[in-house]
Amino acid sequence: MERYLDIALIITSIALIFSVILQSKGAGLGGLTGGDAGSVFTARRGVEQTLFRITIGISIIFFGLCIAAVVIPR
Repeated sequence: MERYLDIALIITSIALIFSVILQSKGAGLGGLTGGDAGSVFTARRGVEQTLFRITIGISIIFFGLCIAAVVIPR
């Protein structure tokens, strides 16, 4: 059981990283370093809103798996 939990944690953490990177509005990884100081609060529409909700869902799954990894005895 714990092996499946570890694999699920790895997969969700990679998915969470990619979803956060895709949300940056800069030129790929350049926006992560703070180079993109444009408008912070913008309205999300279409694909941006869908990606935002997917990121929230993945983060909830990730935190749930982290809590389960702590609770399940090894």
